[in-house]
Amino acid sequence: MLLQKIKHLASQYKNEFIGIRQHLHAHPELSYKEFETSQYVQQKLRDYKIPFEVKAATGVVGLIEGKNPSSRIVALRADMDALPINEENDVPYKSTKTGIMHACGHDVHTTCLLGAAKILSETKAEWEGTVKLIFQPGEEKNPGGASLLINEGVLQNPAPQCIFGLHVNPQLEVGKLSFRGGKVMASADELYITVRSKGGHAAAPHLTADTILVASHLVVGLQQVISRNRDPFTPSVLTVSSFQGGYTTNVIPSEVKLMGTFRAMDEGWRFKAHGIIKKLAKELVESMGAEADVHIDVGYPTVYNNEALNDYAKSLAADFMGKEKVEETEVRMGAEDFGYYSQKIPGCFFRLGTANKAKGLTSGVHTPTFNIDEDAIEIGMGMMAVFGSSANFFSSQATA
Repeated sequence: MLLQKIKHLASQYKNEFIGIRQHLHAHPELSYKEFETSQYVQQKLRDYKIPFEVKAATGVVGLIEGKNPSSRIVALRADMDALPINEENDVPYKSTKTGIMHACGHDVHTTCLLGAAKILSETKAEWEGTVKLIFQPGEEKNPGGASLLINEGVLQNPAPQCIFGLHVNPQLEVGKLSFRGGKVMASADELYITVRSKGGHAAAPHLTADTILVASHLVVGLQQVISRNRDPFTPSVLTVSSFQGGYTTNVIPSEVKLMGTFRAMDEGWRFKAHGIIKKLAKELVESMGAEADVHIDVGYPTVYNNEALNDYAKSLAADFMGKEKVEETEVRMGAEDFGYYSQKIPGCFFRLGTANKAKGLTSGVHTPTFNIDEDAIEIGMGMMAVFGSSANFFSSQATA
């Protein structure tokens, strides 16, 4: 049985791919600068005799053909970039690059997809269709590597019918997976607002507009975008995370800069809110005698998991792992550029448990002490291989 063979191969190759993960972890690269990582992935695909092409400078797209290659086409995706964080873990494979760390688990994602690629290549005489492997750059930074790859045709020639991606979850115990159909992660847009006046002496605020005061009112006022405009059953978040202005005690600065983020689970409300934010900022600031420049950098869309594909994936996971090991993913206001794919074709973005409380492996992603229980590697690569070889459900039902 193919499922059992995949499980056996994942176990057999576990230590090899833990070594690959540790290599990637020790050599992180920032978004759109994954040149060494890309070369490493390319060499691994050559070793596995998998043809590939390079897109978006550092992205790598491989293709594995089984029997009847055109009968079904499934995409598997992993991101490769790291974060500008200085690692504080004391491990042999600690980052060798000061200020750069795989603090979001993309080294794990890439490793799991490489492991799945090796397994799928070795078993391709036993499954039907084609698997497209997407090793993606730049998930951590706008405009998102997914959008660049889509613009360069990653969802064409051949066109996948569905796509799977995984993400580490340091709150979920190793040995478990989680899935959720429908909206699972929020959109993410960046806010940049500059409040301007002519500035002046702090002892004579009546001779100018006090940009500090105006910007303070704006920070408070922006909260009504959420509290008084959105449907209360539609989650969204607006956070001003940076307030910069002034440099001494007796000068009212000529400008104050605000930065923040806006997250939403509904695409219609998302863009309606953009208009409210712009209108509120300009009119409130002008009413207080200053001027406002407002820029909204439109980022990642919501991650939407096709319900039918998600249900099917859960059933495969239960067969592979055991039903008791499969849980439901919580809705998160965090964002992921996997949303670009899932807005185009049916997608399933699931979570891989990596926590081990007994070993003290519980630090969250984007922290300097994030790490994983590496037993998760065997599970992740095996599960991705199962989806690549078995996801034939879509041709008949999920597109309905």
